[in-house]
Amino acid sequence: MQLETYISDLLYRYECVIVPEFGAFLTQRVSAKINADSNTFFPPKKAISFNEQIQQNDGLLAHYIADVEKIPFEIALEKIKKRVASMKSQLVEKENISLDNIGALALNSEGKITFEPSNHLNYLTDAFGLNQVVSPAIMREELKREVESIEKVIPLTITPERRKSRPYLRYAAIAVVALGISGFLGSKYYVNQIENHNQIAQETANTQLEHKIQEATFVIENPLPAVSLTVTKPVGNYHIIAGAFRVEENCDKIIANLKAEGFNARKIGVNKYGLHQVVYDSYENRKEALKALHDIRRNNNSDAWLLVKNLE
Repeated sequence: MQLETYISDLLYRYECVIVPEFGAFLTQRVSAKINADSNTFFPPKKAISFNEQIQQNDGLLAHYIADVEKIPFEIALEKIKKRVASMKSQLVEKENISLDNIGALALNSEGKITFEPSNHLNYLTDAFGLNQVVSPAIMREELKREVESIEKVIPLTITPERRKSRPYLRYAAIAVVALGISGFLGSKYYVNQIENHNQIAQETANTQLEHKIQEATFVIENPLPAVSLTVTKPVGNYHIIAGAFRVEENCDKIIANLKAEGFNARKIGVNKYGLHQVVYDSYENRKEALKALHDIRRNNNSDAWLLVKNLE
């Protein structure tokens, strides 16, 4: 009977397989390792050992043989007993016993069984498909010394430059970085120039409009009595935003509705996204602005928010 076949099958699933009246084959998980001398990578595995002291039958091996061969448990025990007797006889006669994919057994001068494990199979199922890998060593220092020895015999004027880092790559990298920085600064400068231009253009348009209004004259045959009105110009750096709109006509509708509700609504210009902003009102005092914002969020618009900006 090929007893080692059944032992090998059980070693995949169990950490201890006892051969009654002979000994036990044990497995222990070993982590992956690298042999620096041979440049070999070894995956994790189950290391196999043999303990002659563990001989009490636990029924595992016999039950497995009985299930595989479809025989009674007692007959399986008899087969194991015969195989054990044969192995002991071989060891007494100084013969080595080779168990395929498990290892080799021998009897030493002290009458003890020695075991040399086999590395042909990895019984760790987690490492299935992983094999040992050998990677040739990279002999950088030896190659460097070899090149230096050649240079002493055959001096080449271009050799030192080849051995150094390529300067044109360094210059190219510097140029790329410089272009990136200049592009960024240039784009930022361009954006600032556009913003300044837009602001100046807006201020100029407002000034011209005010002049035209001031210079306009109206001829009325039956003039009404003069009425003096005090107009309060909205001031302050704290603005409660009601919304921002792409179409300016929508702003006028919103302003009309808000004024009908009693707010001092107005437009405060276009934000950086090109949207026309409408405010409920502007305040000089932060506390007053926050109080008004709280009231508006509670009673009118929960999406209202506070913009802190100097519009002058």
